Amino acid sequence: MRILIIGSGGREHAIAWALHNSQTVTTLFIAPGNGGTDGVGTNVDLDASDAEAVLSFVTQEAIDLVVIGPEQPLVDGLADRLRGAGTPVVGPSAAAAQLEGSKAFSKAFMQRHGIPTAAFKTFEKGEMDAALAFVRQEGAPIVVKASGLAAGKGAIVCETMEQAETAVRDLMDAGLLGEAGSALVIESFMEGEEASLFVLTDGSAFILLPSAQDHKRIGEGDTGPNTGGMGAYAPAPVMTETRIEEAVEQVVLPTLEGMADEGHPYQGILYVGLMITEEGPKVVEYNCRLGDPETQVVLPMLDCDVAQLFMALATGELASVDVGIHEGASACVVMASAGYPGGYEKGKMISGLDSASDGPGTEVFHAGTRQVGTETHTSGGRVLAVSSRGASLQEALDRAYEGVAAIDFEGATFRRDIGHKGLHRE
Repeated sequence: MRILIIGSGGREHAIAWALHNSQTVTTLFIAPGNGGTDGVGTNVDLDASDAEAVLSFVTQEAIDLVVIGPEQPLVDGLADRLRGAGTPVVGPSAAAAQLEGSKAFSKAFMQRHGIPTAAFKTFEKGEMDAALAFVRQEGAPIVVKASGLAAGKGAIVCETMEQAETAVRDLMDAGLLGEAGSALVIESFMEGEEASLFVLTDGSAFILLPSAQDHKRIGEGDTGPNTGGMGAYAPAPVMTETRIEEAVEQVVLPTLEGMADEGHPYQGILYVGLMITEEGPKVVEYNCRLGDPETQVVLPMLDCDVAQLFMALATGELASVDVGIHEGASACVVMASAGYPGGYEKGKMISGLDSASDGPGTEVFHAGTRQVGTETHTSGGRVLAVSSRGASLQEALDRAYEGVAAIDFEGATFRRDIGHKGLHRE
């Protein structure tokens, strides 16, 4: 099987690693890839925003399957173009990807189909005064969200009125997140514990992957600004068997049935961000792809041929596939550049990568790296994710932190409390 992966982050390295381990994959391309993906496949200089260039490469290289990692190409319709040309794709249509691409769309969709979520109101471009009046009416804490894609940084939890008003002005007036923040969803604050549920669906059948929990804040104790994710673990102890059943009945099935009923059957990976409240699971947000860094802990838990699993998803044969799950747990710790999620320097040489992978079940997934001759240098905010499996969450975390201790680059920063909620529940 010849496979092309679209993307350049830690998620895509983890996908490439899983596919590289498949007995059915003969050739693996990653476009554009990063400093780690060229160890498991061939990096290709392709612009995912140029659908025709991607299609030309797929035709030229006789690609059997395309796996689209990031959300922007999905929202832009790359999966539609490839499917239209007869190429199997892991990723939903642009119409289905609206669940992530527009929070205004997704909240209205949940409202139409009775899917539990926070109470909300949407404000379009030019309605800043109305948004400010709503915030003052509702009070704090309150959540202000950019409706469009914002690389995981578009949801601002505001604990005071001043913070809420500043968030509205920053997004709608100052253009902090560009066009993504021109429309806002303002919603009530939900009390509870977050968890991630991943659904593979071919448009008819679906399979659940292990649940996960990530750590979005930069600081220990879940403090400081949001990031793309500073670590994760799977499965999430908060997602008991009963809670998973509730989430399937109240969220997953109504979502898939609702999309089909509205003429946009969902075929791909649906990532449901949940808040586990006293009233039950409620949707925080949808994503139309695997999460990052959740992918780095979910895929290592799978005991199956991932290439065959993805092909079955892309060709409508998911009902015929059995997915085994390893016992124990998986955890990863993200190492970031100093200053992230604000400004940071690039080009710092990284050492210790080989030693970090020596531990049992440990892998180092690259995100913001590039190769400079024989050296690996930093090239992004989130640089690496050290992931490991263990018989327990504590063992998985211990092994991951052992890997982190072996790696060094100037300004390296990471959280030392990854998994604290899961350990407390265990």
